[in-house]
Amino acid sequence: MKPSPTTVSTPLPKHTRIAGTGSLLPARRVTNADLAAELAAKGIETSDDWIVERTGIRARHFADAGTTASDLAVGAARHAIEAAGLTPGDIDLIVLATSTPDMVFPSTACIVQQKLGIVGCPAFDLQAVCSGFVYALTVADSLIRTGTARRALVIGAEVFSRILDFNDRGTCVLFGDGAGAVVLEASDTPGLLATDLHADGRHVGILCVPGTVSGGQVLGDPLLKMDGQAVFRLAVGVLEQSARAALAKAGRVDADIDWLIPHQANLRIMQGTAKKLKLPLDKLIVTVDEHGNTSAASIPLALDHAVRSGRVQRGDTLMLEGVGGGFTWGAVLLDY
Repeated sequence: MKPSPTTVSTPLPKHTRIAGTGSLLPARRVTNADLAAELAAKGIETSDDWIVERTGIRARHFADAGTTASDLAVGAARHAIEAAGLTPGDIDLIVLATSTPDMVFPSTACIVQQKLGIVGCPAFDLQAVCSGFVYALTVADSLIRTGTARRALVIGAEVFSRILDFNDRGTCVLFGDGAGAVVLEASDTPGLLATDLHADGRHVGILCVPGTVSGGQVLGDPLLKMDGQAVFRLAVGVLEQSARAALAKAGRVDADIDWLIPHQANLRIMQGTAKKLKLPLDKLIVTVDEHGNTSAASIPLALDHAVRSGRVQRGDTLMLEGVGGGFTWGAVLLDY
């Protein structure tokens, strides 16, 4: 009688770490003065001073008509893969956060997969609006820890200019287009330390695009709607709570945070969160002034900017956090 074959199991990874970062912005930079001139032609008054005072935004980037979310995502992904010292063939999971996909289906992640020449690995989109990258990073971390993948490409990519109402100065001045990406890989040493995710559907109406496609026509309104004051009131409180929850899960305290990299929506919200966490403002990574609000792309764009500028170094402890439509919010604490 033959002995039973011995089953050799591969130990599951205990940790995941960010191996590389990347980003891409469309070539067209639109300043507040540029936007004010465009709006003035429609009889809508705004100014650089008005926008900066309320948001901290001075410029944003808009994609041209032929550029899709997947195009931006592919550029950011290639930079992240190169930074990790890998090739596209080394990637075995793609999670893409977006609210502005190329198509109804298939997923923009699958389109990115095709453009990168990657075959066979899981690829899917994740929709949590401006919290999307935090959600996507958490999902990819979980899949790596359960052995589904070893190296994940996690992307946030948006072309929000396509869903803006340029007759509404309260929203059209806020948003921009872009993409950011990281390669997350299995590791023997700690990287992602703790995550904290939430949603509250009671607040669906304060930030939404209340339209859909049916029978070849758009039903409802396909442009962004926002109650800015309601979003502001909710954002500062939930961001502090989520950050503290992630710290508690990791057994860390406020003082352990080297850099706060929040969703880049509004400078006052970002500074308010930093103050609540007792962090000096020079520990706050800010790109909203040049990028505007790029939704799911804003955190990885800011992270890549901070890494490539030399501010964020290996070994630094980072707090990433986002809040967005849904109403969704969450935080990720990690050692970079």
